[in-house]
Amino acid sequence: MTVRRLAEKQPPSFAFTPENLEWAKARMAMYPVGRQQSAVIPILWKAQEQCGGWLPQKAIEATAELLGMARIRVLEVATFYTMFNLSPVGKFNVQLCGTTPCVLRGADELKRVCRKMIGEQDHVTNDGLFSWTEVECLGACVNAPMVQINYDYYEDLTADSLTRILNDMSTGKTPMPGPQVDRLNSAPIGGQTTLLNKV
Repeated sequence: MTVRRLAEKQPPSFAFTPENLEWAKARMAMYPVGRQQSAVIPILWKAQEQCGGWLPQKAIEATAELLGMARIRVLEVATFYTMFNLSPVGKFNVQLCGTTPCVLRGADELKRVCRKMIGEQDHVTNDGLFSWTEVECLGACVNAPMVQINYDYYEDLTADSLTRILNDMSTGKTPMPGPQVDRLNSAPIGGQTTLLNKV
């Protein structure tokens, strides 16, 4: 894993919206007295969502203040977990799984598509629509190769199907998430092969 650093260019301030502050306080209340700091991950996630998909330094500091934590402790969480983006991302942030199952099933072809259509990793396209980065396992190995775009998984991909998905998104269409082949969720391709007899 590479060293993760905050973006050089940072906004001058951050404040939770009233709705997000109320949401954060509700998360904190779920923990026993004295354990509110356990809500650090969901509150950072909400801050990232409020900032358009990335986590500026001021949002990390606001989270630390809200939770009564040292800023460095919250920064450690934000830099450790790759679910937190430390620099601006596109409207559609593509996280491409680069672990062994996906590589064995064609992730390198998907990387070529991302480089061709979006550019280098962690680059935001000029129109602000796309960015991409390679990540570790996203937990859908049976449907490899796959990507996560914002909150949705797109699985069983080929270079052609990923190209189609990105083209659809760029024109305002909403492609169907999930497997891009004829399979239900993570069931075997071709249909059920076990437990066929009724008891």
